[in-house]
Amino acid sequence: MKKVLILGSTGSVGKQSLEVIDQFPRLFKIVGLTAKQNKKLLNSQAKKYKTNNIHLGTEKIDEFVKKTDFDIVINALCGEIGIKPTLEAVYKGKIIALANKETLVASGKKIMREAKKHKAKIRPVDSEHSAIWQCLQAGNKKEVSKIILTCSGGPFRTWSKDKLKKATIKNALAHPNWSMGQKISIDSATLMNKALEIIEAVRLFDVKPEQIEVVVHPESIVHSAVEFIDGSVIAQMGTPDMRTCIALALSIPARLPLSFKKLSLFDKKLTFEKVDKKRFPSIDFAYQALKKGEKTCAKLNKANEEAVEDFLLGKISFLDIFKRVKKVL
Repeated sequence: MKKVLILGSTGSVGKQSLEVIDQFPRLFKIVGLTAKQNKKLLNSQAKKYKTNNIHLGTEKIDEFVKKTDFDIVINALCGEIGIKPTLEAVYKGKIIALANKETLVASGKKIMREAKKHKAKIRPVDSEHSAIWQCLQAGNKKEVSKIILTCSGGPFRTWSKDKLKKATIKNALAHPNWSMGQKISIDSATLMNKALEIIEAVRLFDVKPEQIEVVVHPESIVHSAVEFIDGSVIAQMGTPDMRTCIALALSIPARLPLSFKKLSLFDKKLTFEKVDKKRFPSIDFAYQALKKGEKTCAKLNKANEEAVEDFLLGKISFLDIFKRVKKVL
């Protein structure tokens, strides 16, 4: 039985992680939970999973990780607060199921270097990186020609630049395929989520930025693909459900017999489009930041976090997010 610690257990990924674990009580045991501010739900979870090892708030989470005895930590925190606890788990040589992309965006080189040193394992939970991780097993690193990172296009895929000027918070949060938290939903609307994933993929898979191509795929069925030097393209497909990725990060090399809805290709249409970088300059921001170095990647991430927060507070417009982020490049 694996002892599991969940950071951010009351958020979207945290709750879905618990849904997966609920199906396999003989395989996993919850040994710790944290929440940013939802004390009521955190206490309810602690009671259900019979653990008094809980932490409320965003301070000293790394210390909480340090004192907890676990085999796997699911990092479902939002923002740069996920970096220190990830590092603490790395120092302990543990398995990190990582849903906190900011960790690798802002501190990826150090995280991967220390993971190698301490024999810790970083397992991606994001659907795209989980897909790439699986596809890469079809060949070796030297045989990889290109990583194809798919993108749903978000709620504004078909909106004109003029219409985007009037985009509301409600509009931006209405993702057509995925059920996610507020911050990542806004990032999906700006495609900044995909920009961060480009940087994350460079760090996680140790590839060159020019080896990553972003393709808009509105149906969110192909979660990403890898092209090899012989022209073969290996893609990973599935329903738009984070629980599949979570389960794999918990159990690999085995796969768990999940009871959730499976993908049927009957009556499905798969379409692929180029990213409109004039409406969504976020993609170019990622390549610019990578060219300048990790400090700029960290600045990009921080500027985006602050801009998204201000947008959610109604202080700036949707298009102002791009303007704010561009200033750090």
